[in-house]
Amino acid sequence: MNRLDKDYQQLLQDIIEFGVDKKDRTGTGTKSLFGYTIRHNMRNGFPLLTTKKIAFKTMTTELLWFLRGDTNIKYLVDNGCNIWNGDAYKNYEKYAMANSYGVDILSMDEFINEIKTNDEFAKKWGELGPIYGKQWRSWDFPEVNGYFGPIDQIKILIQSLKTNPDSRRLMVNAWNVGKLHEMVLPPCHYGFQVYTRELNEKERIDILHIKHGDKGYHIQNGFNMLDELDIPTRAISLMWNQRSVDTFLGLPFNIASYGLLLEMLAKEVNMIPDQLIGNLGDVHLYSNHIEQAKEQIERRPMKLPTIEIGELDILKGSAEIELKNYLHHSAIKAPLSN
Repeated sequence: MNRLDKDYQQLLQDIIEFGVDKKDRTGTGTKSLFGYTIRHNMRNGFPLLTTKKIAFKTMTTELLWFLRGDTNIKYLVDNGCNIWNGDAYKNYEKYAMANSYGVDILSMDEFINEIKTNDEFAKKWGELGPIYGKQWRSWDFPEVNGYFGPIDQIKILIQSLKTNPDSRRLMVNAWNVGKLHEMVLPPCHYGFQVYTRELNEKERIDILHIKHGDKGYHIQNGFNMLDELDIPTRAISLMWNQRSVDTFLGLPFNIASYGLLLEMLAKEVNMIPDQLIGNLGDVHLYSNHIEQAKEQIERRPMKLPTIEIGELDILKGSAEIELKNYLHHSAIKAPLSN
């Protein structure tokens, strides 16, 4: 059952009906609410909205970029992901306007072409500062008792899931207060927490049937048979926190991205994806997204797709991912505010 699209449509409707008009850093203007929760049961399908087409490959590329610890748009551009181009160009344009001294400033298209073809240019102007990938994989840590960072939060998370899955410290944080001024944009989704629970025998048997079908397996020895067939013993959930939510363009990506991260973590530690939860702060629609949101509200949700993950190396930001049975309405275009 696809409740995700319905919940998302309700959020759009709530913002339109009850949101307050607010100014914002982009100068576009928004209608905004404060405080909202999105919850999805991963057993109901992969959380990719169906009421408009979502660019799954673009979302996947960005997540793998985070997991690689990368903070330069070169990898994104080379892989057809352009969602951070505006932030990098804005940084370049600001510097170039102040220091051009009569030299022509590159257009956006020229800038991106230089990123693609000129490694030195890309190294300097493709850099976004210590954003998500840096904080997830290489958080700077001062010397304490002879130890000096950086700290790989994703590596620690995976190790903890394997050795202490009931820990209440299964967290990754991107909000590094001392580094915010160095980032082109402070993190919107600033942290996430993971939670695991033991599966009961019935749940494990259901998983057995899903994985192997009805092949006459008999659970004569209870958990012994299930263990022999490597049936997971735990379910894993993920909750992310987000301070600022571009509800029309950004939130569908955020939901799918953390859903994919949950699937990847589950595969890495042999658990079953369970609940995906988003705690959302300033939830807004830009003023030039209102009509598009109204169009999406009127669309009928379809069945959610599924995914399969093949070869996976989270710490290298590498994964074989196949999206299956994605039924969707057409895309709805809307301008991105930087």
